[in-house]
Amino acid sequence: MKAVRFHEYGGPEVLRYEDVEQPVPGAGQVRVRVAGTSFNPVDDGIRGGWLQGPFPVALPHVPGIDVAGTVDALGEGVTGLQVGDEVVGFLPMVADGAAAEYVVAPAEVLTAAPRSIPLPDAAALPEVGLTAWQAVVEHAGVTAGQRVLVNGAGGAVGGYAVQIAKAVGASVIAVGSPRSSASLTALGADEVVDHTAGDVVAAVGEPVDVLLNLAGVGAEALAALAGLVRDGGVVVNTVPATPAPADEARGVRGVDVFVRSDAPQLGRLVCMVDRGELRVDVARRVSLPDLAAVHAEADAGTLRGKVVVVPA
Repeated sequence: MKAVRFHEYGGPEVLRYEDVEQPVPGAGQVRVRVAGTSFNPVDDGIRGGWLQGPFPVALPHVPGIDVAGTVDALGEGVTGLQVGDEVVGFLPMVADGAAAEYVVAPAEVLTAAPRSIPLPDAAALPEVGLTAWQAVVEHAGVTAGQRVLVNGAGGAVGGYAVQIAKAVGASVIAVGSPRSSASLTALGADEVVDHTAGDVVAAVGEPVDVLLNLAGVGAEALAALAGLVRDGGVVVNTVPATPAPADEARGVRGVDVFVRSDAPQLGRLVCMVDRGELRVDVARRVSLPDLAAVHAEADAGTLRGKVVVVPA
């Protein structure tokens, strides 16, 4: 089969499109014929060698932690899945990924794929969708009537966070750039704040119940945004470089989110997609041999939107 692998850490040029052996599912695993994977920033960090501590992959390594595809073979002891099932999942971070024609995956990380969108596009959902769900629902506990500030709403996680918060009945203030303003409004944001136009804190003005920080801002800027959170509220942060600030005196919690694979949660997101409550945005599709070019765009800071990668 064909796959993209890197044999050493480095820039996008270390990615090779090559022939590899088709994997065989072990006990508790299934083999998936890949319809699509997607690029995530963590892929860039793993390839570059900057994340060897938390994610010590074995070389050569196949990237791609998101997968959408069709079950092709079952390992021993697998129940609940059958050959031919269309599935989606968030793969283990250090195992070989889905930038290939086939991938093996633990059966427990997979759930039925959405039926209302093309199967390859479902690969745009797992990692970023689960990050948003775990931030909004699990850690922030957003409820109807709350006022939620989403900083960095223009990114892939932000788009899902806005939609999920709206789905539970919150009022959402989305902070993004001018190019994302129209799309954030379309996703349901009640107010959009342009972070390039001036002081975001002054623009938001009124207190919020929840701050979701999805943007790489400095500690001082994040602390200023956290000052908008009313007593008893929560700051939920998904950017490891700047920890979530807390204020014990005011009862404001600070929570740092590190996304994990969770098939039941992913199944809830799939149901939202099929009910029309959650839109999966795909900026473009590229073929597997072009994955290195996507990594190069990410390195250059020119990558825009969610890119789905499909086997050639």
